[in-house]
Amino acid sequence: MINYTRVHIFVSGKVQGVYYRQNTAQKAEELGIVGWVRNLSDGRVESVMEGLDVNIDKMLSWCKFGPKDALVTDIKIMNEEYKKEFSTFDIVKTL
Repeated sequence: MINYTRVHIFVSGKVQGVYYRQNTAQKAEELGIVGWVRNLSDGRVESVMEGLDVNIDKMLSWCKFGPKDALVTDIKIMNEEYKKEFSTFDIVKTL
């Protein structure tokens, strides 16, 4: 059975200035995940992702570490109702 899921995450640590957003977008595209990622003014990275549950699991595993220069200290993951809201994965303006 094919299941789709949606997650909303907040990643803390050294996650800005280390290409975390760009690498997140690249990994999401590799896994067929859609949604967005952005920096927050408090130093965290926020993302909303939709896709196959198995691919979301792979993406979340990657997000816990990020790219080589990142240092993730915490990740908050909220499961949300799948909305089929996106058709691409984008880097959006910092909030």
